[in-house]
Formats: sequence, structure tokens, C-alpha cells
Amino acid sequence: MYSKILSFVAFVALSAMVAKDNYRSIKNDVFQKGEHIEYTVQYGILKAGMAEVDVSYKHFLLNDRVCYKIDVTGKTIGAGGAVVRVNDVWRTYMDTSAFLAHRSYRKLEEGSYRREELSDYNPTTKTGKMKYTEFSEGEPKEKQRKNEKTFSIPDNVQDMVSGYYFLRTLNFDNMKMDEIVKVSGMLEDVSYDLNIRYKGKEVVKTKFGKMYAHKLVPIMPANQMFSGEKSIRFWVSDDKNRVPVRVEADMWIGKVVVELSDYKNVRHKFNFK
Repeated sequence: MYSKILSFVAFVALSAMVAKDNYRSIKNDVFQKGEHIEYTVQYGILKAGMAEVDVSYKHFLLNDRVCYKIDVTGKTIGAGGAVVRVNDVWRTYMDTSAFLAHRSYRKLEEGSYRREELSDYNPTTKTGKMKYTEFSEGEPKEKQRKNEKTFSIPDNVQDMVSGYYFLRTLNFDNMKMDEIVKVSGMLEDVSYDLNIRYKGKEVVKTKFGKMYAHKLVPIMPANQMFSGEKSIRFWVSDDKNRVPVRVEADMWIGKVVVELSDYKNVRHKFNFK
């Protein structure tokens, strides 16, 4: 009797351990530690901003899982800063095997608006916890708004940055025209599903030469920032890097274009024509 009870307890414990580690597994043959990508942002003929994407050379441990640390920074320059000054940092700690987010950080400086936010995700309990502070520049400290929220998260939770890297792992060569790719993610304490339509291959001009690229069109919900369902188009390099090399966005202020301007330590050679 006791042996049967012990066997049952052992089985339950083992099952719990297996469930805890039931992460998906995605092979990374796309990027490496130390990858650095730069973009310029154009508004009409004006260079309005720049963005950088950096994968840390170090690994980090969160929720007993090895993670990449990836930083995305964006800021206005030149005439762009004269309209609205932007200096943002988006950071993710992304599982090196499951390509999901364990931690997300944002520091936003947009005009006079300020927000600093840290979210931790627990895939085992499917819960997240967010702490944030927001205020206007020059506002007295006692008027700053601080809050904490606990919320549910979906399976394979992703923030904006880890979702971008997950997208790079997909094999676009196997996709059919108008096939829909679904990327699930979190922004603050809200989960969402973004549907992206595959639109085939095109030749794209870049600073470094022409290249074949996969065209993708997110299906945008109605909002005040972007103009219509097909208001964003982006092109991903048709090579093993699968790096976005061009983005076009029809916004309420006009057309904005983001283009690849520099890169270092990419894992594969770009397939320039």
C-alpha cells in the first residue's frame, strides 16, 4: 500500500515538473549575441529620427530560463525633434529557446510625457505584474502617478520586441500569397493578436544596394494614429537574417519611412543583388 502511495506521489510530482517546463522550442539560426541594427526615420524629405536594436553579448537568467537581453532605442533628430522630442527605450528579456518574454521594460520620453514601466511575466502561472510611474516633465513629484497591476497572460507571452524576433524565425519561403501570420503579444497589461498578411517577394532599394525581400502587411485596427487597415507595410530581407530593411507607415501626419542604415555582427551575409 505504502509503495503504491509513494509511486502515486512520485508520479504527481514528476508530472508537475514536466508541466512546469512545458515550453515550446524554437531553433535560433537567425541572429546572434551582439547583433546591432540601425535605422533612419524619414518624414517626407526630412530625416526625423533614428532607431537602434541591440542584442546583448551576455545571457541573463529569469524564471530559471536563459534569456537574451534586447534593447530598442529610438529618438528624434533634426527637424523631427522640433515637432515632438522623442527618446524611448524598449527592452525585453526573451527566452533563448521558447522566444517568449520573461520581462519587459519601457522608458518613454515623448514631448513632456514621461513613463517608466517594468513588467514581469510568469509563464508557469500565466500571470504578469506591472509597475509604472508616469508624469509630465516639470510636474511636482507628489503628483506623479504610480501604480501596480497584476493580470493574466496568454501562452507563449510576448511583448513588442520579442514578438519582432519571433517573427524573424518564421520561414517565409513556405508561405502562400495573402497567408495570415498571427503574432500574440502584450502591451502594458493588455493582450492582443496582430494579424499580418504575407504579400510575396519584391525587390527593395536599400542604402547598401537592392535586395529581394518578403513584403508583410499588418492588418491594423481602426485607430487615430494610422490611416486604414493597410497603413503599414514592411519588407524583411530574403536571406537567413530576415531583418526588416524598410517600413512604410501612413500616419495622420503623413507618410513615414524607416530604412536600414547600418548593421554589425549579423549572423549571415545579406543577400544584396
